[in-house]
Amino acid sequence: MTALMRKPWIWSFIATALVFLTTILVTGGASMAGLAQATLTFAAFSVIVGIGQMLVITLGPGNIDLSVPATMTLAGTVALKLMGVEDGMVVPGLLVAIGIGVLIGTGNYALIKLLRIPPIIATLSMSFVVQSTAIWTNRGLRIKPPPVLADFTTSTTAGIPNVAIIALILSAIVWVLLQKTVYGRWIAAIGQSIRAARMAGIPIDGIRFITYVLCAVLASICGYLLASFSGGAALNMGSEYLLMSIAVVVIGGTAVAGGDSNVPGIWGASLFMFLVVSMLNTYGFGAGVRLILTGLIIIAVIMLAGGRTVGKR
Repeated sequence: MTALMRKPWIWSFIATALVFLTTILVTGGASMAGLAQATLTFAAFSVIVGIGQMLVITLGPGNIDLSVPATMTLAGTVALKLMGVEDGMVVPGLLVAIGIGVLIGTGNYALIKLLRIPPIIATLSMSFVVQSTAIWTNRGLRIKPPPVLADFTTSTTAGIPNVAIIALILSAIVWVLLQKTVYGRWIAAIGQSIRAARMAGIPIDGIRFITYVLCAVLASICGYLLASFSGGAALNMGSEYLLMSIAVVVIGGTAVAGGDSNVPGIWGASLFMFLVVSMLNTYGFGAGVRLILTGLIIIAVIMLAGGRTVGKR
């Protein structure tokens, strides 16, 4: 038990359990199963973008992807427009969404590397380009997803939402990459000390490029699923995931200084964030209070984690 309590991700799950129990007590236990399903469903979207943002943040200080919301919007918009409500176009639509993620991730790192622009500026600039492209592509239309895809994203398997199952599969893949492959060791080494990683012969540029592409691809997949789940792509559908993708990384126990990722913590933090929003809605609080509380939670977590060190830079 002592060893378990030392795991940084355990606290997000403890907080999730407390908020869940509080919500159930407030509502008198009504719709407990419904709340659990809704929590898994909406947390799944935060998990998908969160693990992508986590990979980028693991690269070390200054690394962050602010183009995530725009990437989600463009991928969802183009994929739905390509599919044209035809069930036979589901796979091509997914491949196009992934391709958009690859292009955006490549563009992000091109700005960072070739023009020597800080990641926060490069990805913010890219987000304007991508969002403008999404606006031009969408032209105010809300195209419906193919029926089979809409049914899949809104249905469950063995009582578990299908989108949560997809998020779990993607999380497992990322966990294996980080824990069992050379890529995982190299990204951690770069985040701990880029100078030492360069001296050790690690291909820093290649790893950083792959990481930014992975983040954009995960955002694209999330946009594809979210647009299908919501019944169509909206130009603002990714806006709330900018803060959320960063919040779940920080709250989930990933070191903000880089070099130490935490996949299980992304799940705990995503579940926690949705339940906090649900509890605030139960008490009648609006979006403003929710954003303030989210900011306070992030600040508190960073202060509590202030003593953790990953390595000298």
